[in-house]
Amino acid sequence: MKTLESTIEIAVRFSETDAMGVVWHGNYLKFFEDAREYFGAEHGMEYLDVYGQGFYTPIVKSDINHKASVYYGQKVSVKAILEYHPASKIVFKYIVTNLATGQIAATGSTTQVFLSVKENLLELMKPSFYAEWEEKQNWIENE
Repeated sequence: MKTLESTIEIAVRFSETDAMGVVWHGNYLKFFEDAREYFGAEHGMEYLDVYGQGFYTPIVKSDINHKASVYYGQKVSVKAILEYHPASKIVFKYIVTNLATGQIAATGSTTQVFLSVKENLLELMKPSFYAEWEEKQNWIENE
């Protein structure tokens, strides 16, 4: 399966940690969001582009596997990997690496669907603007 990816570096802020100075587990979803936003800017498919085409892309599933701690003052890299799927969904995988230790701190995934802004209905077919964007990426394998 071919993929597209992007990596962002994030400095851990004090407000993202618990009383022990460790990144609070819920903030990994925020790191995933930051990585998706960076991915969109880098690959030409930002949230406002999707909204401008009349769609929201809510997350319907998320998964995080915590592997090692990250502490206040450290930096992480978050790799967002978009996998191609023929279905009308967007699936990202993530790898969060502690740059101070080189350890993988967490892995995870999110699944998003297309929801029309006007009708508030789930789009069962991949929207044409998104399918065209995928084609331009030259990453789809011929089935």
